[in-house]
Amino acid sequence: MALRNLVIEGDPLLRKTSRPVDEITPRIIKLLDDMADTMYFEGRGIGIAAPQVGVLRRVFVIDVGDEHGLIEFINPEIIETSGSQTDHEGCLSVPGKTCEVERPEHVKIKALNRNGEEFELEAEGLLARCICHENDHLNGILFIDKSVDGKVYKAGESEE
Repeated sequence: MALRNLVIEGDPLLRKTSRPVDEITPRIIKLLDDMADTMYFEGRGIGIAAPQVGVLRRVFVIDVGDEHGLIEFINPEIIETSGSQTDHEGCLSVPGKTCEVERPEHVKIKALNRNGEEFELEAEGLLARCICHENDHLNGILFIDKSVDGKVYKAGESEE
């Protein structure tokens, strides 16, 4: 198990656009493994993107606890969205903060897996939300940028 340090809000790296992965090397495989270990550590998260561990590459991993289990995305591209859902979000890189964010209810995404094979995935609900959240990280966007009412709350703080 290899844990990576989390990059926290305020670090300019989180606002940069990630570069595509040109070749899946042992370093990329180790990055995927380390990201999963970091995400799972003490049950901290359901998704993590490479910029959150200091690597500006278009890579993220997700496990929302459904039948899909751990999903690894290399060079992801959202190719279709529909519907709308609004819910609270948080982030490993923005500890202790939450806000309501509007996301698509349904997304279709294509990406490469760790073997370099292209796949497509259609997702709804929490998985769709998580895909959009992690994909935003690859473009230097944080969930707090998308607060529906412009308000960001401390975790557990009442909105009233």
